[in-house]
Amino acid sequence: MTSRMLATGSGWTVADVVCTHGPQDRAYEERHTQPTIAVVLAGSFQYRCAAGYSVMTPGALLLGNAGRCFHCSHEHGEGDRCVAFTYEADYFERLATDAGVRGRQFAFPAAAVPALRGVSSFAVRASAGLLGAPGVSWGELAVGLAAEAVQLTAGISCAGRTPPPHAEARVSRIVRGISGRPDGALTLEALAEEATLSPFHFLRTFEQVTGVTPHQYVRRSRLREAATRLLTVRAKVLDIALECGFDDVSTFNRAFRAEFGVSPRHFRNGQ
Repeated sequence: MTSRMLATGSGWTVADVVCTHGPQDRAYEERHTQPTIAVVLAGSFQYRCAAGYSVMTPGALLLGNAGRCFHCSHEHGEGDRCVAFTYEADYFERLATDAGVRGRQFAFPAAAVPALRGVSSFAVRASAGLLGAPGVSWGELAVGLAAEAVQLTAGISCAGRTPPPHAEARVSRIVRGISGRPDGALTLEALAEEATLSPFHFLRTFEQVTGVTPHQYVRRSRLREAATRLLTVRAKVLDIALECGFDDVSTFNRAFRAEFGVSPRHFRNGQ
């Protein structure tokens, strides 16, 4: 695993973390020295900590509490890439209080946040920042991401039971395949056939492992890819939409606005 610092500020640090471990490598215990939020950008892996267990996929947030031990493993595939934000304890406590948590010292009650709509914009801007896109403020991302993670996890309990290993393996394989072909034919039936499951069992298994449905995951993956391209290349919106698996620009515009709250052109222009 390699870690490259991207930026640092008063109370926060952000790093590009790349891991090349695979099923042949043994998981070992590590410890979060500071409150940590890692945006998963590529790959998949298993994350275990005192707050629960999660299969981490692109677009999800890994959550870590200061002083708590954890394990990461790659039981069903090799490698991952994350942008990891770490915070000084007092600084993070102030952010949590400002985000609405009062009366106690905040600790994440869950191991992760799935690839939900509220995470998409942060994942896109982190990815664009890695690619050198202009206008990406790591400081603003650090503050906004902390507030979003605190609000998304407030009031939830530890993660549920661990999915069966065979279910994890099949879904992890599908997730890695989706990331490699954003414009492919990724219907429920096609993905279920690839996983050698019935559509009903695949839908239930996929949601149990990832926290979202296959349709939500595919659509969100395509939108994140499109949004990243809007910030990093000068291609036409129509071309980006078609390359990312959308049939026409009107469908793309509606989906994009629903996900990010603005049109693709406004998103590109920073509005």
